[in-house]
Amino acid sequence: MEPGDKKIRKGVYLLPNALTTGALFAGFYSIIAGINGHYIAAAIAVVVAGVLDGLDGRVARLTNTQSEFGVQYDSLSDLISFGLAPALLAFNWSLSSLRDISPLAGKLGWLAAFLFVACAALRLARFNTQVSSSDKTYFQGLASPAAAGTLVATIWFFNDQGISGESVRWLVWIETVILGLLMFSRVRYFSGKSWPIGDRIPIGFLFLVVLVFVLLAIDPPTVLMVLGVAYVISGIVITLLGRQQWKSRRSKRASKSD
Repeated sequence: MEPGDKKIRKGVYLLPNALTTGALFAGFYSIIAGINGHYIAAAIAVVVAGVLDGLDGRVARLTNTQSEFGVQYDSLSDLISFGLAPALLAFNWSLSSLRDISPLAGKLGWLAAFLFVACAALRLARFNTQVSSSDKTYFQGLASPAAAGTLVATIWFFNDQGISGESVRWLVWIETVILGLLMFSRVRYFSGKSWPIGDRIPIGFLFLVVLVFVLLAIDPPTVLMVLGVAYVISGIVITLLGRQQWKSRRSKRASKSD
């Protein structure tokens, strides 16, 4: 090696990848817990994976430890924790009971679970190819952690209320399909990555965070489900309003040109 040459540094950054590993572990644990019939523990594990997944990216940006390895590792972890784990939980808890209706209904059950996993994989692949050119303010399609969180929060809520998966199997089927399709859709969702701007946040936002923590302490499954459903609906509203504004601007330009 010549004196002026720089030594190539090998290895990976510890902290963000350790958080990603924790999220992967939580997702894998959710699969095992769901298979063994511990559905609430499985749902909580996916929520924990979501928290860790939200931390790893922020830690990487704050400590300037982003890497291509971390991006790919995070995507593989997300596919397990927010694609496979929630889909298997929904199937083991509820969708598997559809086979009691008819063989066709049974196929619809596992196909809905597969659709969720496939759409999560497609969304992650699309996100990775567009990560350098995409708008940081909005996600294109529902983020897989949000889709997974909404699905498992619903399962957690029904379990907490003593409602069996068999009695709400068609509702869970519809939710699984809709969340899966929204992941690979072009519906825009606020990402939060570009906010807040600067080091300071409005005092009202801090109060809102405190309020959410208080509500979570009172009734975690209900609050998480409400927040998840509200976020899912928000993207549809944002997209419809954006299209309406685009159409109005287009009509105004057309009238001026005439």
